[in-house]
Amino acid sequence: MNRNHVAFGLAAAALGSTLAAGLAQAAAAQNANTPQARPATEKCYGVALAGKNDCAAGPGTTCAGTSVRDYQGNAWKHVPAGTCTTIRTPRGPGSLTPISNR
Repeated sequence: MNRNHVAFGLAAAALGSTLAAGLAQAAAAQNANTPQARPATEKCYGVALAGKNDCAAGPGTTCAGTSVRDYQGNAWKHVPAGTCTTIRTPRGPGSLTPISNR
């Protein structure tokens, strides 16, 4: 192998390393600017403590934090998707729809 081949090989290796580093930086920058995916949630009625609901606490209320009693049936809380009906409270399980008798 002559010196020209060695020099060309080293130059190609250096260029390849530079390109790889640039691509890695671009990918990292793109990931840093991408918003993180939020975990899936669902509204779960009847599981919030008084004043700790996320929203919908019935007529005369504005929204978050307005429930007046624990496990109020028309007040909901965001919970991980698929877990609402498995939540047990002293007044019964959580519900995906408002609970009229609580």
